Parts: sequence; structure tokens; C-alpha cells
Amino acid sequence: METLKQKIEHLNALILEGKAMEGFELYYDDEVVMQENETAPTVGKDANRTREIEFFGAITEFRGASVRDVAVGDNVTMVTWKYDYTHKDWGVRNYTQVAVQHWQDGKIVREQFFYSPS
Repeated sequence: METLKQKIEHLNALILEGKAMEGFELYYDDEVVMQENETAPTVGKDANRTREIEFFGAITEFRGASVRDVAVGDNVTMVTWKYDYTHKDWGVRNYTQVAVQHWQDGKIVREQFFYSPS
């Protein structure tokens, strides 16, 4: 049985390999709730899949991503990411983001992203 630490490390590795959607299909619950900062959450795997595909499709230049820190607790993981890319609508984005995942039965049921919107 995979530990939570192994799961988040595998998910992070998939993201770094350019396989974020593979990780999404593998580790996210059908009823997952995802939220950017304090904006309204997106509910359900189908709606979040669409949102993720639109996001990745809008990246016009990808310069890098790296994991800075990982923390694992009781059914919760937190990852600090550093991203550098250009988005067709938002322009150049170079920022640090903290992603907090809440897990149930081996799947992410809630994820919230915290970052500066500038």
C-alpha cells in the first residue's frame, strides 16, 4: 500500500515530467473540490479536468517548475512550488505557490492553491 508521502511524491514527479493530467486522473476523487486562493471553488472531477486542460492549453512558453518543500500530515499534504511560464491571457508568470491537498481513501478530495495574484 502506498503511503501518503509516496502518493504526493509520485504526483509531483508526474507534474514535473509534464504528465499533470495523468496524475489528475490517478489521484483525484470524482467529487474533488479545487480552489484558487479565495475564489469560488470548482466542484467535481469533470469540471476540474476541463479547467486544468484549459490552463495547460493556454501556456505559450514553459520555462520551469520545481518543488521547494513537501509536508505530509494526517490525510493532508502541502507542496511549495516555483513556476515560471508565459500564459496567453496573463503574460509572464514567475511565482511561488503553496498547494494544500486533503486526502480520503487514497484520493485528493479537496485542493486549494495559495499564491500572489500579481
